[in-house]
Amino acid sequence: MRPTVTYFSDALCIWAYVSQVRLDQLATEYCDRITIEEKFCSVFPDARTKTSTAWKDRGGYEAMNNNFQKMAKKFPHISVHEDVWTKTQPRTSSSIHLFLKAIQLLDGDAAFSDLTSTKAIRQFRTAFFTEARDISDWKVQGEIAEELGLDVDSIKAKIHSSEAAAALDADLKLADKLGVKGSPTFVMNEGRQVLFGNVGYKLIEANVEELFREQGDDSASWC
Repeated sequence: MRPTVTYFSDALCIWAYVSQVRLDQLATEYCDRITIEEKFCSVFPDARTKTSTAWKDRGGYEAMNNNFQKMAKKFPHISVHEDVWTKTQPRTSSSIHLFLKAIQLLDGDAAFSDLTSTKAIRQFRTAFFTEARDISDWKVQGEIAEELGLDVDSIKAKIHSSEAAAALDADLKLADKLGVKGSPTFVMNEGRQVLFGNVGYKLIEANVEELFREQGDDSASWC
């Protein structure tokens, strides 16, 4: 039985944007040895209040964007548009997660990297951070789906039937059960191995390798 790695993130979290390349590398290196599940946690349910409060005494949205620009220089695999949070200010990540859960429900049987939802999640982050598009807006969500060649009516059907809402609620309850503190978080070994925040790839890889050792050893993990 393949070990499972569950990845929790919020679509508006820049650290999840940074960490995305590590998840993709994990999928590439261990595609035939592990199962990866991508789920959502709620960090920006009221995004404008959260961001404005957090940066109120630190220079506001301009300072926030400046900090993100510095991060982009530190992590050259990402780019941040000058309008992110200064002009483009999504209201919530909840609507984004609902739309993406609907896409996940439509996924067929494919490798993680080839899943439609995997590509969609990445495109949504690119649309926000790189292109400064308000991905919390339904119109923008539909536009991105069409750009990816997806059937928007099928996505809407999953939302209107409440299937997507139920699936998203299951994600949030699981995150709470596993003690997920924020975005991004890798969870392995039935919750016994949890990596939260800006964690380097070598540490993620070491924890995955420990999963294979655990399969052949009933003793307690050394991690």
